[in-house]
Amino acid sequence: MIISRIFGISGWKNSGKTGLTTRLVEEFTRRGYIVSTIKHAHHDFDIDKPGADSYRHRQAGAQEVAIVSGTRFAIMHELRGTAEPSLADIVPRLAPCDLLLIEGYKNEPIPKIEVRRLQANQQIPLAERDPYIIAIAADHPVTDSRLATFDLDDTAAIADFIAQTTGL
Repeated sequence: MIISRIFGISGWKNSGKTGLTTRLVEEFTRRGYIVSTIKHAHHDFDIDKPGADSYRHRQAGAQEVAIVSGTRFAIMHELRGTAEPSLADIVPRLAPCDLLLIEGYKNEPIPKIEVRRLQANQQIPLAERDPYIIAIAADHPVTDSRLATFDLDDTAAIADFIAQTTGL
């Protein structure tokens, strides 16, 4: 699934994906674009607190629970043993935007930048086995790749690359 204006940020745990994603959202927003994100979590997570009304609704068996206020809304969907939805299942559920940044989802066929940090849990380059990785952002010199490389902290240059790649 290659869709224009979708771009991924991929890397091992503690490689700096969330930091780069956050800085890119800030940069593109500063440039006047509407940006949305999808974050893939590899572990059980919960955005609801035990004891809250919405938590109690889910615990009672509701498949979806919407929480709505004057400032935001969220919809939680319990899988209850069914398979994790694919990225292609989630994207259409989002409101239209200028750019959708995907954090994680290492195996999705979307253009991605690989984030590398010396403090990451693993140092095995992902780009060697993923043809959808088209650039690397690192906190150290990268000499073993022909891909475009960026300093991990050069958010503006990375944003320019993403804008050019997606046709933004």
